[in-house]
Amino acid sequence: MNWMLLVGSLAAVLALAGIAHWLGLGGDARLDQQEADDLVAEQGFDAIETVLDRAGMAALARDAHDRVMLVRRHGAHFVALPVADAATARLDHRFLTLGKTTLDLGEKAGIWAAHLRRLPA
Repeated sequence: MNWMLLVGSLAAVLALAGIAHWLGLGGDARLDQQEADDLVAEQGFDAIETVLDRAGMAALARDAHDRVMLVRRHGAHFVALPVADAATARLDHRFLTLGKTTLDLGEKAGIWAAHLRRLPA
């Protein structure tokens, strides 16, 4: 076995891992209440109610005008996106699915499905 090849390969793998860590890639990012509130506020959205997914992977926020924002994972970070209509929303017991994002909202899933039904068509 060529020891130089082994050492070179190991160094390259460690260098790539260091670059990924420096860029903030990977890991298991979880959303908390404060981060969800901050993300929707950055979009100029004045949330009066926010609910987090039980796993911390997504959140929903609504304002006084019954507009709704979805906070979901995008790569290693989270983004806040407006929910335009409820056409893609589906309620299944405690799970609320919006497009490709499924939130485990527990007992609050039905309440948030009702908020989504109030969105303009």
